Amino acid sequence: MKTNYDGQSDEQLIVKFHDAGDKESGIMDFIMDKYKNLVRKKAASMFILGADRDDLIQEGMIGLFKAIRDYDIGRDASFATFADLCISRQMYSAIKASARKKHAPLNSYISLYAENSDNATDSEVALEDVLESDSSSIPEEQIIERENLEALENAIDRDLSDLERQVLDLYITGMSIKEVSAVLGRDEKSTDNAMQRIKTKLRKYLKK
Repeated sequence: MKTNYDGQSDEQLIVKFHDAGDKESGIMDFIMDKYKNLVRKKAASMFILGADRDDLIQEGMIGLFKAIRDYDIGRDASFATFADLCISRQMYSAIKASARKKHAPLNSYISLYAENSDNATDSEVALEDVLESDSSSIPEEQIIERENLEALENAIDRDLSDLERQVLDLYITGMSIKEVSAVLGRDEKSTDNAMQRIKTKLRKYLKK
C-alpha cells in the first residue's frame, strides 16, 4: 500500500528517512517526484549553455538525490533552498566537465587500477571494482594505461546501450545499484541486469 506523505513537510520526511533508511524508501521516491519539475525547469534554462537537456536533467536528479541524502535540518536552510543549491551545483559541474571532454567521468572519476584502492576518494572507483566478480579477476598485465582511455571511451560509445552508459556513469561516481535505480527511475532488477551486461562487455574489451 502506497504511503501518503502529503501532510508532512520535506524536513519532517527527510528526518524520518534518515532515521528509518530502507524502511521508508518511499520517501526518497516521493521527494524526487515532488522536485522533478524544478529539475526540468533548471535544465531548460541552462540548455543555452550548450549542454544536452536530458543529460542535465539526469545531473539535476543526482543533485536532488544528494540533497536528500546530505540535508542536515540543524545546519542547513530549508530543504527547498538546499535542494535548489545542490541541483544547480551538480548541473554547473556537469556543464564544466562536458566542456572539457565528452566522457569526463572516465577521466575524472575512475582511478584505473589504483595502486591502493583504500586511498581512493569517494568520487573515485577503480575500474577493477566496476568489473569485479566472484568468479574472475583481471590480471595485473591487463592494466589500462592512461593513453588507452580514448580507446576505452570509443568502446563504451560503440558497445554500450544508452541505458548501460547512464548506469555506468552513475555507478562510477560511487552510487549503489539501488541509488542508480532511484535516479534513473527504474527498478533495481533492470538496473542490475544492465550492470551485468556492462561488466561482460568491458571484460571482453579488456581481454583483447
